[in-house]
Amino acid sequence: MERRDDDIDDIDDDVDEEPVDDSDDEDDDVPDTPVSIEISGLSLYTHHGVSAAEREVGQRLVLDITLDMLRNDATTTDDVADTVDYGEVCQLAALIAQQRSYRTLERLATAIADRLLDDFDVHSVMVKASKPEPPIPLPVDEASVTVWREIEE
Repeated sequence: MERRDDDIDDIDDDVDEEPVDDSDDEDDDVPDTPVSIEISGLSLYTHHGVSAAEREVGQRLVLDITLDMLRNDATTTDDVADTVDYGEVCQLAALIAQQRSYRTLERLATAIADRLLDDFDVHSVMVKASKPEPPIPLPVDEASVTVWREIEE
């Protein structure tokens, strides 16, 4: 079948349409869309625990993090700048978990949750810290603690 230049021009006209720029619209025009960003299984080698041996030798710790946003403009703008960068969240959580040693998972999870609330535009944060091989004499899959924090209004 022979192509006609007119047909190609018609196709190009449809494809090359400029996207509508809504950047001048008021923020009120963007619907409030709650979003939860979840990070599961962030595995780190840390030195947390009640015993001196746990703190000295160290062990693997797994973090699960949920960040709740009451409004996330990326649902309409598709712009990374309008959401939370989960790579940055992981880097910050890893820094906190590895920069010092805590005796309890409760304190560690709280330190991470509080810092995430301070550094990111989120309404609430849930941090679950798990020890996959806890130093106890009975067989368990893991021992974990979950801390939930919310912005005080």
